[in-house]
Amino acid sequence: MEILWLSVAAFGASALGGVLGMASGIFIVPILTLVFGVDIHVAIGASIVSVIACSCGSAAPFLKGRLTNIRLAIVLETATTLGALTGVFLIGIVSTSLLYGLFAAILALSAKQMLVRRREVVDANAPNVKNWAAALRLHSSFPDHVSGQQVPYQVARVPLGMVLMYGAGLISALLGIGSGVLKIPAMDTALRLPIKVSSATSNFMIGVTAAASAGAYFVRGDIDMGIAGPIALGSVVGALVGARLLMGLPADKVRIFFVIVLALLAVQMLLSAFGIHILGA
Repeated sequence: MEILWLSVAAFGASALGGVLGMASGIFIVPILTLVFGVDIHVAIGASIVSVIACSCGSAAPFLKGRLTNIRLAIVLETATTLGALTGVFLIGIVSTSLLYGLFAAILALSAKQMLVRRREVVDANAPNVKNWAAALRLHSSFPDHVSGQQVPYQVARVPLGMVLMYGAGLISALLGIGSGVLKIPAMDTALRLPIKVSSATSNFMIGVTAAASAGAYFVRGDIDMGIAGPIALGSVVGALVGARLLMGLPADKVRIFFVIVLALLAVQMLLSAFGIHILGA
């Protein structure tokens, strides 16, 4: 029964993460520690496995639906990985309370920016051939299943996006959470990507970052296969369901849903800065 409930919990967390393009670990870790009484280190190890499974499970539908910008993901992943490696070296140096407060401020600002940019406008102007996006051929298009049309989009301010991705990787490594919650607002506001493209591309990227740290947790003995196995199974199924839901949902509803999640997480992180943990230790 415990294996069944672990799989059900992972299914729900990964389905929500798949819709939002976030790592499911930000939901799975509190569930494991609070509901199932799992040690925090084992919970994080199982969460990393679930993030990899979630990313792999949802990658195929997103790629088939042509929502993922693979070239952009590869470019941004270099900055995110470098930020994560920097964060590993800074663990224990920077105050955790300060990081929680900073993270809460970033989430609140991201929610405000995403809410302001609620309506997505197609840029019909000719691309600037002198910027990074044109040089790297990052501009693309995606099929909108709601309208049935092919929607072109242009990638803007790639250098700013890479700086923000570096920060996302840095903060995620220091706090031990998935960086999708920071990647999507960065891609939405800095790179000016459509929300569905941001979610799909983020989902493609989070698995690469998680895979880099999974080996370290395995060597330390923090991955319990009795827990990580059911979590991974439920995550794969949940990620597939979340990917299907994302492709069929209107962009405005996805954006509002994500803003609500950002606001709730910002409140939790702000309380964590003062030592008050509602969602987990």
